[in-house]
Amino acid sequence: MMKNMADLRIFSYLPNPRIWKATIAARLCGVEVELRGARPGELADWLWDFDARPLTDEDRAETGLARQSRTGFGGKLFKTDAFLRAHPFGTVPAAFGPDGEVGIFESNSIGRAVARLRRHGPALYGDDPYSATRIDSFLDVSLVFARDGQTYLLALNNDKVDAAIHASAQAAFETYMNGMEAALSPGRGYLVGADLTLADIVFAAELCSFAREAVHHGKLSAAGLPMIFDNGASESYPGAMAHFERLCAHPAFVPDIAPFMAKIEARRQQAAAV
Repeated sequence: MMKNMADLRIFSYLPNPRIWKATIAARLCGVEVELRGARPGELADWLWDFDARPLTDEDRAETGLARQSRTGFGGKLFKTDAFLRAHPFGTVPAAFGPDGEVGIFESNSIGRAVARLRRHGPALYGDDPYSATRIDSFLDVSLVFARDGQTYLLALNNDKVDAAIHASAQAAFETYMNGMEAALSPGRGYLVGADLTLADIVFAAELCSFAREAVHHGKLSAAGLPMIFDNGASESYPGAMAHFERLCAHPAFVPDIAPFMAKIEARRQQAAAV
């Protein structure tokens, strides 16, 4: 197997705000991350592997590669046995160590891997067991929010959102943002300690992921449901939203977040005008 010169290779659908936990951390820490992937609808035409690539006719004909897809995908996906050994849940984003043997799954864990590979820059994973564990606390809470957010966004994508799913997502958003508001009060600059950490990066990435709600403004209006992450968020959660805006303007965050949020806003305006 050809050796990968990057510190970490990530295979995912693109763009994916959750892999920014790794790419932002990499810019700050001097870690080399290689991305492979395509838009969500195109991944069914890719071979899921350490050496992920568009499928060939030979791949399609090979016995044992086709697998039944799960959450977020329909039909068949083509995954190698090596991919499933490294990634037993068979999901993306899927990260690999340089030799392709070690798989790292779940976006928060991929972000942690980058922080641990740090060559320079801020100690994104804390400088003692207590700060590291407090960072873990924020990452764990973010996973709970991400689960409810994913359920909501998938329902919107599939035209299956209803009042119950919307209410659950709204409650999750309020719980998450209230906690972040409290953590940043009174006037704290960061979620943990006096410098930027993985907790701040994950917070920004999860809010960007949830911001995809705006693309479905028309669907929500047709269903008589309000936007959850709207302009009122700055009034309800001034500290958390100000922190989010500062992070979005940070040089290490801008390459990922700025073009994505610009597209989200353009699509929101387009949907609102229909």
